[in-house]
Amino acid sequence: MIVKTLVENTSISEDFTCEHGLSLYIETKKHKLLFDLGQNNLFIENAKKLNVNLSDVDIVVISHGHYDHGGGLEAFLNINSKAKIYLSQRAFKDYYSYRHNGEIAYIGLNKELLPNNRFVFVEDYLYIDEELELFSNIKCKEMMPLSNKNIFVKSNNSFLHDDFSHEQNLIISELGKRGLFVGCAHCGIVNIIKQINEINAEPIEFVVGGFHLYNRTAKKCEDNDLIGEIGSFLNNTGSIYFTCHCTGIQPFIKLKKIMGDKVQYISTGSIIAL
Repeated sequence: MIVKTLVENTSISEDFTCEHGLSLYIETKKHKLLFDLGQNNLFIENAKKLNVNLSDVDIVVISHGHYDHGGGLEAFLNINSKAKIYLSQRAFKDYYSYRHNGEIAYIGLNKELLPNNRFVFVEDYLYIDEELELFSNIKCKEMMPLSNKNIFVKSNNSFLHDDFSHEQNLIISELGKRGLFVGCAHCGIVNIIKQINEINAEPIEFVVGGFHLYNRTAKKCEDNDLIGEIGSFLNNTGSIYFTCHCTGIQPFIKLKKIMGDKVQYISTGSIIAL
């Protein structure tokens, strides 16, 4: 399996433009897929630099209904005519977040793209094929990111705290190995990993994605004790972690001190073989 980072908050060099967002190109034995699409069309620009032909992509997974993960939907639909796009059935709700000036801003997906017969709306679990599974609606609620309190869903003109039931995660099984891909882990990376055991208790070899340990609006990291608890848990799972995006650089450094070689940071332009 090859994973190429098309969009992430940082980049490996000046050759790659970066933005606050996430888009991963994943090539397996059976599929060429995209996990998230960043804010706009930047993933297309970087795909060309990484020799990725996006017209060959057969599946897209949008991890959750926020613009920095699904903002590139329209651009993708314009360049690829065949791929199915898998989203949570709750992905197009009205999601909002506080900004640094105290205003509340819309951070959801573009509803003008609805309806579209290429969209596949997923409930809490979907077995796509022998390689791909999606799951969401995480039950356990321990070690949750505190910055979640700044994110809301609008319902009947009221702003309610988002429960992130729209956040779906991808399991890829290939050649006897299983990997987990997460967007932001708003539901808590520990809780997501624990729920995998309810699906299949087989070990997870690697985990790729953001852990939401940095509040970009407040420019504040999660509490050191919380990062320490999370790092200690991850360190004992037997998995290798490739983190990015909303994890934040300083929280990553703290995780690195606990986990050593078991955690690495991926940036725009990076290529990893798993």
